[in-house]
Amino acid sequence: MKQPDYIFETSWEVCNRVGGIYAVLSTRAASMQLEHPDKVVFFGPDFGEHSNIWFREDKTILREWQKSLAKSSISDIPVRVGRWDIPGQPIAVLLKADAEFARKNEIYAWAWEKYAVQSHAAYGDYDESCMFGYAAGRVMESLYRYLLSANEGLTFCAHANEWQTVFSIFYLRDYCPQIATLFTTHATGIGRSIAGNGKPLYDYFEGYHGDQMAQELNMVSKHSVEKQAAHYADCFTTVSDITARECKQLLDKEPDIVTPNGFELDFVPRGKAFATKRAAAREALHRVASKLLDREIPDNALMICIAGRLEMKNKGIDVFAEALDVLAQKIYRSRNEEREVIAFVMIPYLDRAPARKYKVNAVFVPYYLDGRDPLFGMTYYDLLIGMDASVFPSYYEPWGYTPLESCAFHVPTITTSLAGYGEWCQRHFEATDIKQGVVTINRTDSNFHVVAEAIADNLLTYMHLPEKEVEKARSNAASIAQKAQWKYFFKYYRKAYEIALNKSIKRNKK
Repeated sequence: MKQPDYIFETSWEVCNRVGGIYAVLSTRAASMQLEHPDKVVFFGPDFGEHSNIWFREDKTILREWQKSLAKSSISDIPVRVGRWDIPGQPIAVLLKADAEFARKNEIYAWAWEKYAVQSHAAYGDYDESCMFGYAAGRVMESLYRYLLSANEGLTFCAHANEWQTVFSIFYLRDYCPQIATLFTTHATGIGRSIAGNGKPLYDYFEGYHGDQMAQELNMVSKHSVEKQAAHYADCFTTVSDITARECKQLLDKEPDIVTPNGFELDFVPRGKAFATKRAAAREALHRVASKLLDREIPDNALMICIAGRLEMKNKGIDVFAEALDVLAQKIYRSRNEEREVIAFVMIPYLDRAPARKYKVNAVFVPYYLDGRDPLFGMTYYDLLIGMDASVFPSYYEPWGYTPLESCAFHVPTITTSLAGYGEWCQRHFEATDIKQGVVTINRTDSNFHVVAEAIADNLLTYMHLPEKEVEKARSNAASIAQKAQWKYFFKYYRKAYEIALNKSIKRNKK
C-alpha cells in the first residue's frame, strides 16, 4: 500500500481544545506516530502560550528550517515549532495569519477565479479561518521544500480538517501541487444548520439541495468553501455512513472513503489507578451535588450525565430533559424511592440554575471541564470515570465521541441511531439493552417522546440491576470501546493516503 513519507495535518483544534475534533486528532496522534515517527506534523493557530496550553515549544526540532524562517518567503508569518503535549508527542507548528488580512480581497478573488469559492457573503469567523488556512498552506510549502532538499524522492500528504482550514488545499493545489491533499468534513455545515434550525433533516432528506439551503440559511460562503474542497481535494473523507449520505446529497460529492473515529485507551487509567480515579470522581460528584442541593446525597445515588456543546436539539439535551421528567414520574408511580438519580448536565455556558429538584435531581455544570473550573477543578475525563451511566440522545451527530469516551471509561451509555457511533454499535453489536453496555435507540424526526420514554425505561432498569449485572454492563461497555481503538480504525486512513497519493500522481502527470 502506497504511503506518504510525511503527513502534514491541519485543524483549528491543533493544541486548541474546542470540541470533538480535538479528541479525534489528539487520540489518533499516537497511532500516527507509531507508523510515521516524527514524520507527522500538525499545523494549528497560535493564540499564545496562555491559550495553547498543550503546546511545548522546542527550537531544536527542525532546527535549520526554524533558523531559515526569518529570511524566507514566509517571514511575514510568525511560526513556533514544538510538540503537542498528548500521547505520541507529535511535532506541532503554530502560526499566526495576521499578515494575510492585508491582501484578503486578493486571496478571495483568486479563490473565486480558480475554485469558484463564493467569499462575497462571508461573515463571522469566515475571514479568520480562511486566512489561517491560506497561511498554513504557505508554511506547509516552505517545510516541504526544506525537507525535499535533503531527499528528492520523498512523498507528502496534506490533510485539512473541516472548512476552516481548506484554503490550505487550494493554496497547495496551485503553488505546490506535488503534495497530495485530503479533506475531512466532520459534519456538513448545511446538515448541521438544517437540524439546528428545527427543520426535519431526515424525513425530507432527499428533497434538500445544498446550494439552495445555503441561500436560505445564510450559509453561502461556508457551504461554498466546504463543497469546493470536497470536489478539489485528492481524497475526500468523512467520519460515518450517516455523514457520507449527507455529503452526497448536500455537497454533491460522495466521500472517497469513510474514516470512522477511534479512541486511544492510553487516556483510560488501569488497575488500581482506575479504582483510585473512580473513587475520587465519585467523592467530588457527591460533594458538589450535596452542596448545591443543600442536603447529603446517599452513597448509592445513581450518577448519570450528558455533556457536549449547547445545541439543545442536535445534542439531544431537550429529549434528555424530557426523559428525566418521564423517569421521575415512573419512580413516583412505582412508589420506589429507595435510590436517587443525580443527573449532571455538563454543558458549557448553560444559563440555568445550578440545581433542579425532581424525585430525580439535575445539577447543571456550565463550565468547560479542563481542570480549571471553579466548581470541580477536575477534567471531564476525571469526572466521567465516576459516573454510573451516560445519555447522549443526539438528533444530529456525525460520529459521537461522548458515548465512545463513556464506554472507554467503563460507563454504560445510551445513544441514538442518528449518531455515527450509535449506528456503528447497532451494526456490529446488538446494542438494544443497557446491560449490553450500549443502547442505541432508533430516533427519527417525529419520535421525540418515544425516545424519552426509552431512555427513562433503560435508566429505571439500570437503577435496579444487581451489582453483579452492573459490573457486567460496565465490562461490556469497555469491551465495545476496545473494538473502536485507533489500531483498528487507522487502516481507513492508510487507504485514504493511498487514494490521495495515487490521484496526485495522475493529476501531476497531466
